[in-house]
Amino acid sequence: MRIAVYPGSFDPITNGHVDVLRRAAAVFDRVIVAVLVNPRKATVDPADERVATIRASVAEALAEDSPRIEVVAFDGLTVDLCRRIGARWLIRGLRAVADFEAELQMAHMNRKMAPGVDTVFFMTALEHAYLSSSLVREIARFGGDVAPLVPHAVLGRLAGTGPSAEGAPEPSAGEE
Repeated sequence: MRIAVYPGSFDPITNGHVDVLRRAAAVFDRVIVAVLVNPRKATVDPADERVATIRASVAEALAEDSPRIEVVAFDGLTVDLCRRIGARWLIRGLRAVADFEAELQMAHMNRKMAPGVDTVFFMTALEHAYLSSSLVREIARFGGDVAPLVPHAVLGRLAGTGPSAEGAPEPSAGEE
């Protein structure tokens, strides 16, 4: 069985992530979306909420592939997770050349630590090449429309990230 791990913080999952996941599911028998729990990295949602949102997004956007896609939270080294579950491939999405240098370095290090695990790169579809989780969070924080950028399940999670949620004064009547 060809098992691949698609690791990341997914804070939040975007349509670009879903695009990469859709294409990975077409290549591999089983894809594990591995949501990183990193205590040094501040995230909007805790890992269990990100896992639940990703599961809902997979059920909605990738219904036909969802039985072969599992979502788990993990901490530690990704290659250790791969060894534990018998995965031989890591999935990484690339948006631009700038992503490639860092991803190549990480792929080489992972290969050094776990020679039986290979990294497979999927180029994000052109319509998602500009998209990042941090950009989505910033747009949502300032009240912009992120509906075209993320799966429906993410919208409710981002609803509380606008300026009023961060202590900014609420608009007075007639100011909206």
